[in-house]
Amino acid sequence: MPKPADISTKRLISLAPNNWVKWVTQIPDIIAGEILNSEFQWISRESDVLIRVESQEYGKFLVLNELQLRYNPEMPRRMRAYAGLAEEKYKLPTYPVLINILKTSDVEIPTKYESNIAGLQVRQDYRVINLWEVDVSIAFEQPLPSLLPFVPILQGGGNESTIREALRLLQRDEQLNQLETVLAFFATFVIDSAIVQQIMRWDMTVLRSSPWYQEIMREDRLSSIELTLEVKFGNEGLNFMSQISQISDIEELKAIQRSILIAQNLDELKQLLED
Repeated sequence: MPKPADISTKRLISLAPNNWVKWVTQIPDIIAGEILNSEFQWISRESDVLIRVESQEYGKFLVLNELQLRYNPEMPRRMRAYAGLAEEKYKLPTYPVLINILKTSDVEIPTKYESNIAGLQVRQDYRVINLWEVDVSIAFEQPLPSLLPFVPILQGGGNESTIREALRLLQRDEQLNQLETVLAFFATFVIDSAIVQQIMRWDMTVLRSSPWYQEIMREDRLSSIELTLEVKFGNEGLNFMSQISQISDIEELKAIQRSILIAQNLDELKQLLED
């Protein structure tokens, strides 16, 4: 039985960085160099993966990879901030890429940030890759081992035979076999959990302990809390979300939702949250 592992985005991309940057930029002669530190001094946020690259046509530059489990409407502003901070820190132009993993709606996802104040304009373009629009054959043919765990949610990948093939490739490579947990997690979105257990041949408790599962449960709970606040207290209740969204513990979020349900007014809710 495979052990649960904290599979980071950096680990996934580092499996085949050259093929990855060629795919996300569509620049055929690009060569991946060092995966850089993406912690920035002025914000307590770490961009997912920042790679120094080089090509004959464009010279040296950075590829900023921002992976989102679900698209957030704040991402255009964030992409502008991350690109600017990366350029300031490393003194290189930046090619930002936003990769969305799970589809949440049919609303078109913007590919740029724009603002205009008193005639001063700001614009930040970035490439958007929605994994549900990516043909599953790319994971097997290029090859892109970083995409193998996402096979079930790629276009054409939501069937048992394709998932089994992805699992076979993961299991035969010591560097990849810990990614079975991630593959199983995304497989539960497209096929029955019982079939996932049969394919993987291990108990679902392994899946539930994975960081991917924990993160999506947290996001679902936060969405439920936000809706409860809005229904019960209106827009004023939503002011608490900035504080609540900093919490990662699922059980604590459950307790907060119970507090919202029993609170009679905003002052009482504030006191319950402080307690």
